[in-house]
Amino acid sequence: MSRIETKMMSGWEFTLKEPEDQNFEPVQLPHDWAIAAPINKNMKQGAAQGFRDRWGMGWYRKTVVFKEIKEDYVYQLQFDGVYENSTVWVNGQEAGGRKYGYSRFTLDITDYIHEGDNLILVKVDNTAFPADRWYSGAGIYRTVKLLELHKHHLKPEAIQVKTAINGDTGIVTIMTGVSSLVKACISDENVRITGESDSGLIRVEIPSVKLWSPEQPHLYHLELSLFEGNRLVDTYGLRIGVREIKMIPGKGMYMNGKSIKIKGLCIHQDAGCLGVAVPPEIWKDRLIQFKAIGCNAIRTAHHMPASELLDLCDELGLLVYEEPFDKWTGGAYRRYFETEWQSDLECMVTRDRNHPCIFMWGVGNEVENQGQESMLQILKMLKEHLVTLDDTRPVSYAMNPHFKYESNADLSKVKDIQQFVDEVSDTEIYDLGERIERIRRIAEHVDVISCNYQEQWYPAIHEAIPDKLILGTETYQFFRGHSDQMQNFSEEVPWMDVEKHDYVIGGMLWTGIDYLGESMGYPSKGWAGSLFWTNNERKPLSYLYESYWSEEPMVYLAVMDYSLQDEGVKEHWDAPRYASHWNFPQFHKTVIPYMIATNCEEVAVDLNGKRFYVNKPSSFPNRMMTGYLPYLPGTVTVRGFIGGREVCQHTLKTAGPAARLGFDAEEIRLEAGEGYQKLFTVRAKDSEGTPVFRESSKVIFKVDGPAEIIAVDNGDLSSSEPYNSDWMHMYRGCVSTVIRFTGDRGRVVLSAFSEGMVPAQLVIHVI
Repeated sequence: MSRIETKMMSGWEFTLKEPEDQNFEPVQLPHDWAIAAPINKNMKQGAAQGFRDRWGMGWYRKTVVFKEIKEDYVYQLQFDGVYENSTVWVNGQEAGGRKYGYSRFTLDITDYIHEGDNLILVKVDNTAFPADRWYSGAGIYRTVKLLELHKHHLKPEAIQVKTAINGDTGIVTIMTGVSSLVKACISDENVRITGESDSGLIRVEIPSVKLWSPEQPHLYHLELSLFEGNRLVDTYGLRIGVREIKMIPGKGMYMNGKSIKIKGLCIHQDAGCLGVAVPPEIWKDRLIQFKAIGCNAIRTAHHMPASELLDLCDELGLLVYEEPFDKWTGGAYRRYFETEWQSDLECMVTRDRNHPCIFMWGVGNEVENQGQESMLQILKMLKEHLVTLDDTRPVSYAMNPHFKYESNADLSKVKDIQQFVDEVSDTEIYDLGERIERIRRIAEHVDVISCNYQEQWYPAIHEAIPDKLILGTETYQFFRGHSDQMQNFSEEVPWMDVEKHDYVIGGMLWTGIDYLGESMGYPSKGWAGSLFWTNNERKPLSYLYESYWSEEPMVYLAVMDYSLQDEGVKEHWDAPRYASHWNFPQFHKTVIPYMIATNCEEVAVDLNGKRFYVNKPSSFPNRMMTGYLPYLPGTVTVRGFIGGREVCQHTLKTAGPAARLGFDAEEIRLEAGEGYQKLFTVRAKDSEGTPVFRESSKVIFKVDGPAEIIAVDNGDLSSSEPYNSDWMHMYRGCVSTVIRFTGDRGRVVLSAFSEGMVPAQLVIHVI
């Protein structure tokens, strides 16, 4: 009998009180108790944690029934992440736990279980200060599994798969982690190739191999079978991709022999109204939207993501820069670093090294004492240990743009580590030569120089360190610094530096999608300087990046509107206040600035049928077309041309009063198992179906059939309306809800109601 892996996501109970019977209430995993916590503008570390009063101790319990305890078998509980300081008891006996909230841990519970009912009790202690400097959530927020294994079994963390290319042949080398007989089978819809060994090493060749890349993310299934004599005792399967990455100094990054630029977005792990309890299907929708604008990479800042996220990146074709923690001896991780750094680093690498999507490891982000001897010793230690676990990928560290002279600051007394790292003080290094010298010291211990917000110094860095490539691990969206000043507000989009220099392998915007925490001040509950709102709606600047990153012809128009609310964006991460609408009732023929994003050769602009002539996109700085139009109610159309032929267009139309609500579709079919979640958005429209951008009415959702409403979100981080509700006001003319399906087939009807508007209805056929 082979291994059995069972997800344990239902049947749990939870309490924030004492763990007594009358206090527990049913919950479904993944679960984040902080997202439903009350807003408290005066809470400790409120700006970092989205002003949600997360502090406390939570208890989870579940009864597991074993009809039989099989002889020669071991039983394990696997938690992909519990935030944080968890302790697990099985039938009253302590089985273990984990301090760091992002690390997977697996507990052997064989000696604690018996036939019949077994009680699992989990304590989650979120009382330690400080928490992370972004919203961390609280609870059992990732997948939990029960593993039933033969006592002689394969250990996934001991398995390592390496790939290489020789002509049109793929070479797969598998380290099995055991010295017993293991048979390997690699297959896809057309190929089935086998190999075996009892030495712990299997080498398999795939003729006419299909390579993995962002454009064509081909995956093979690898199944490993472990034998004890002639008896099969365990099988373990995983997906692999055959690909080859080379970093060539001065020339750039090459994948499968072709030059590639990293078109990247940094992300945190929360999903707005869901907090950090995010099932993979929610992230899949987000990643598909990222891919649609031409993004080919993400940075999982600044910790290990859920393992399912990397599965999705393998499947969809998104490269990943992964790192285990943020600061080292400062910040939230300082209480763990000395005793836990090695196990947490090993957890990341051994869990994730077989994912083809991982193209680079990071070992830290914007740490304390950057470039100083104490920091360099830790960097050297982390890098040297990591390459003992995986020597197939480059290793880097994301540098803060601030460098300081040595000081005697006591980091244990620093309350805000990021402010300490960022603040300009009398120890700040301003001289470019001294700055480059600090970067050179760091470069000795990394394979690629990873820069946060340092585009203005790329040429100087490359001149001093020509044997190392540069990656922008964090970049601003729109503004670029000056060589004499870290921040500046000239219109020099940082992506231009990636295009300009071969030795710059890419850039990763901070951030791809708005996230909770790291607020710039109440009432904002999070970070708003991104390409997407928390409910997945696109912001205007996302179209500018689509024009840079995508080859699919596109054109897009937005106009300047400073009547819109301040979203609390940190100034240099902000962008001009563009919006995609044509409703300015306060104006009469006033000229309005606009921007046009396009990857076409030429663009035509029409206002109510009248042509306005514009220069070619190539003649504008950053290839972002700007100009002015007089405000006249009606229709503005922009059309894109390639080779003199119209290939795309975009229209803005003046909307009348909101008359009805509308989902993006009226009827869909969906394969949705138990616990499956999906976000749906409803929009205000006038009587002709034109979206009403300025509408902000209250919307109430209702669902009938085998599903339930679990959250609402409008993308407005300044709102204090509850997420765990069935109503919310629209923001910029729309509002969204997340519904969870029970797993039953049938007809689900999602309805939306707002006073004075015709209701909307979406019929979902669950198959």
